[in-house]
Amino acid sequence: MNNAILLSSGADDIDFMIHGLFSYELFGHTVWITTSHVCILIVMLTLIVFAFIANRKLKRAAEVPDTFQNITELIVEKLDGIVVGVMGKNASKLVNYISTIFIFILMSNISGLFGLRPPTADYGTTLALGLITFFLIHINQFRYQKPKQIWRDMCSPLPPWLPIWFPINLISEIAVPISLSLRLFANVLSGTVMIALVYGLLSKIAVIWPAALHVYFDLFSGAIQTYVFCMLTMTYVNQAMDAEE
Repeated sequence: MNNAILLSSGADDIDFMIHGLFSYELFGHTVWITTSHVCILIVMLTLIVFAFIANRKLKRAAEVPDTFQNITELIVEKLDGIVVGVMGKNASKLVNYISTIFIFILMSNISGLFGLRPPTADYGTTLALGLITFFLIHINQFRYQKPKQIWRDMCSPLPPWLPIWFPINLISEIAVPISLSLRLFANVLSGTVMIALVYGLLSKIAVIWPAALHVYFDLFSGAIQTYVFCMLTMTYVNQAMDAEE
């Protein structure tokens, strides 16, 4: 595997850039497989293996749970609690999706601890997540709200027959996926850049003490950004689902 995938491999050319690993031709265009694709695949395979083991384990759950079963049940209970606490009666409709992206984003953010370049430090990854949230908002908005109410909200705070605020509200709607994706991307990338600079410029003395930086940039900041992204997603979608009676 190319050393470019590893953020802290000890190589002299360590950096925080995305590198192409190999390319192939598709319909006359050159398509590159980059370090981001490989790191996403590693994270996804890790989660798939964990889910497979958890599924097999819980199907034969013991009356006295072992450590793995306790951890799995704790994860599910905490994620269910977060979603129910924010979305209330609408939680059951989105709990599986929110739990999935929560674990995926968190694992992506902390993958730097294992020598990977975090997939969420690639704007292509975070933009895709932001666009999914955007479509979820408006699919549920058209599903649960009447067109008249949607138009009234887009013209707010003025009456619907005076749509002066419509362009501004439209821009604010379009800005949702951009702000969501940029917030996550910028925070993770900044941590990736800092860690890469430490290992690249101070490699001879970067022993043990950078662990404190990993705790902040990978664990603390990664967990906070995961929570913020999922919290905003739940809030936006819940508002779209709660039509006025």
